Amino acid sequence: MVRQTLARAVLRTALIGGVFAGILSSSPPTRAGTVATPAPPPVMKSRPATPATRAYSMPVDFPAIVDRYGPAVVTIMTTGPDQQPGGPAFAILEPDDPLAGFFRRGAQPPAPPPPLMPGQGPQAPLPDTSPRAIAGSGSGFIVSPDGLILTSAHIVADATDVTVRLADRRDLKATVLAVDPQSDVAVLRVDATKLPFVRIGDSARVRAGEPVMTIGAPDGSGNTVTAGIVSATAHPLPDGSAFPFFQTDIAVNPDNSGGPVFNRAGEVIGIAVQVYTGADRYASTTFAIPIAFAMKVRAQAQAQMRTNAQAQRMSSLSSGNALGVDVQDVGAGLAAAFGLPRPVGALVNGVDPGSPAAAAGVRPGDVIVQFGDKPIGQAAELNDLAAALPPGGKVPLRLIRNRTPMRLTVTGAATGDAIDNA
Repeated sequence: MVRQTLARAVLRTALIGGVFAGILSSSPPTRAGTVATPAPPPVMKSRPATPATRAYSMPVDFPAIVDRYGPAVVTIMTTGPDQQPGGPAFAILEPDDPLAGFFRRGAQPPAPPPPLMPGQGPQAPLPDTSPRAIAGSGSGFIVSPDGLILTSAHIVADATDVTVRLADRRDLKATVLAVDPQSDVAVLRVDATKLPFVRIGDSARVRAGEPVMTIGAPDGSGNTVTAGIVSATAHPLPDGSAFPFFQTDIAVNPDNSGGPVFNRAGEVIGIAVQVYTGADRYASTTFAIPIAFAMKVRAQAQAQMRTNAQAQRMSSLSSGNALGVDVQDVGAGLAAAFGLPRPVGALVNGVDPGSPAAAAGVRPGDVIVQFGDKPIGQAAELNDLAAALPPGGKVPLRLIRNRTPMRLTVTGAATGDAIDNA
């Protein structure tokens, strides 16, 4: 019995020793006095970050965007024949307006009213559920330092006078360069330079769910900011076409309509438009006009400006102002001021850039007293003589500058040169 117990103890000891020997033999050899460290876990390979994933992983710093681009947001104030003072006005959307098409999705035609019973009076009118966009006042934003401004077309479409209030409280008269009802974009211009302006983004990369922010200037006293997400980037219209605007859940203040919609990178990706209805389903819905639409309208407006400048230049040439100068007669008072013995000549008020007069060195304040061998008594005589100057022909000019006689040579401009310099 004792031998069997001893044999089992020896067998158990041998088995335990074999197990430990196997473990030690599988471990890497170590130096004396050191402890073996476990092997590190395998490293997982990460996917390279694409530009899109990097953009959407950026932290949202809306306060920094407001500080940087808030000064480029302006207040737009308009007057029109039917505008009523006191509060915002609303424009009923036309049936062919793409914004109105959104609200016709799945809408059922209204049921006819029931016939009146004998002795029954007329029923109360049904509430007006026509979609309406804000008009008459709103916001806009500067897209170039020389005064180009984008806003919603509904704000300025019927205006007879448009005033823009800048962030520095200056009120400037604005010229409406373009109004595109299909894209709901309007392009304005103010006479100013070195203005703050926004950075334009890519509206084709907008995704549903991404955070966005809009800035408005409702009364010119400062920015108002609202934020949300993109609700949807596309909707089908009843006629099968695609709804051209994307939808957001931003609760835009009424006078923020027309302001910029920013993405998390501080780029403008749209123009905010808020539409109101009397129906409970669409009490107030906010859209964003893709900035790509606005940039197309801006390019068309700039092309039209160049065409108008060329036409004005050609009209100036055909009217006899071939030199490219704005002149007036010299009266007795001006003659004394310029040191002339008698009131004759043509006083130069302005010189067109790139014109023959500018190339010859004529400056505002000069008094032209002779064209070739013909003395100039009145400004109209200079225009008549300049109109007869052939293209490329050279004629000497005699003028008085700072009471000093001078002599210049002017060269007649060809028609093509006039267009190129416009």
